[in-house]
Amino acid sequence: MTKEKYISDLKLKFESYAQISVKSWSLIESIIKFQELEKDEILLRNGQIAKNIHFVCKGALRAYVTDYDGNIYNKNIFLETDFAGSTVSYLLSTPSNFTLQALENTILISLNYKKYRQFIDDNIDLKNFYIAYLENNWVIEKEQREVSLVMENATDRYLKLLSKHSNIDQRIQQLHLASHLGITPTQLSRIRKDLKKKH
Repeated sequence: MTKEKYISDLKLKFESYAQISVKSWSLIESIIKFQELEKDEILLRNGQIAKNIHFVCKGALRAYVTDYDGNIYNKNIFLETDFAGSTVSYLLSTPSNFTLQALENTILISLNYKKYRQFIDDNIDLKNFYIAYLENNWVIEKEQREVSLVMENATDRYLKLLSKHSNIDQRIQQLHLASHLGITPTQLSRIRKDLKKKH
């Protein structure tokens, strides 16, 4: 039953961007593979070439970059119903420049990127989904995130994250949340204290 629910969540995700025909959906279903990760397990290493695109059914992942001095920066956090993966790596078949790691026990649906891409090239409805998804996530949201890092203060960014995922601060370590918001854990703890005082 649970697997059926996760497949249905994936279908809803596709259909939130474009209408998908029965034929096209059966193609997508034919390449679905479930994958389970333990907390802290690595899904994709920096330097590995990504072969799959992942849909988070349950759990959380982070994408992080390590600089030459060994400092770690969280590039992104992926939660339920997010697509995760190294887009540049599977588009160009080049090594990923970040690591994907589970922050909780996580269940994923993994789709083989080459086959998925073939289906997109051959089916107009899947192509429409792909274009809408890329525009929304890699153009609109990316720009909004870049602007918010400059224009919004950290409290606003934190509140926006909470409005999207209300219990994220109970699920994910403060260290990772702070890095995702572009601030230090101390700053985040100060923000949380200030917000508690106001409520």
